[in-house]
Amino acid sequence: MKTVLLAGGLGTRLREETEYRPKPMVEVGGRPILWHIMKLYEHHQFDEFVVCTGYKGEVIKDYFLNYEARNNDVTVRLGEPSSLTYHGAHEATDWTVTVAYTGELTMTGGRVFRVAKYLDNETFMVTYGDGLSDVDIAELVKFHRAHGKLATVTTVRPPSRFGVMDIRPDGTVEQFREKPQADGWVNAGFFVFEPGVLDYLDDSCVLEQRPLQQLAADGQLIAYRHEGFFQPMDTLREVTMVNEMWASGEAPWRVW
Repeated sequence: MKTVLLAGGLGTRLREETEYRPKPMVEVGGRPILWHIMKLYEHHQFDEFVVCTGYKGEVIKDYFLNYEARNNDVTVRLGEPSSLTYHGAHEATDWTVTVAYTGELTMTGGRVFRVAKYLDNETFMVTYGDGLSDVDIAELVKFHRAHGKLATVTTVRPPSRFGVMDIRPDGTVEQFREKPQADGWVNAGFFVFEPGVLDYLDDSCVLEQRPLQQLAADGQLIAYRHEGFFQPMDTLREVTMVNEMWASGEAPWRVW
């Protein structure tokens, strides 16, 4: 089963990091966010990827074209450029990666629509290239297959942006809760789609608008509730936070 990674957005809210590279290539622990997401899928035995690029997509293409040289020791015979020997000194990966340029300003649904030719008319997965999680992908796929509908979306309960106070009628603060989880559920990505979902897409659509709304209206969209870790990379503060988690050895998404 192939996984489509949406990695083409402009990342304007993280301009400090994305002026020279796309947001999925911002590093956590010395590796791109994209790499961490792919390692999660690999851990659950899914190692075929289609990466939808756009803004500065050449950075992503270059990363995978030169992946072996970047991540292993190498011996080269000068004067013979094709004579390369890679030495497995680093963590091995066995991925099949298709890097597909899907347009700089294309919306999320349009990007998936444009890579349909690589999906072999089979069940496929889609997620965003900027969200770290410890979602159990194998359980997610099992859940999807069990309900028999066209689409599954992983949902999480995000923490509140602010601390919450429980206040008595006389104004006494009974309890202060620092950024508790919100009651509602939000889209975290980590979708599983049947090929029929492609019939809901077109070249310019926003996946999170008409397509998902119509799938829901048709009774074809089921939510997989994830109670574990999920962290999008939208601000420099969040990037710093997950780097500190990685450095401390307490990175919840590192399940491999």
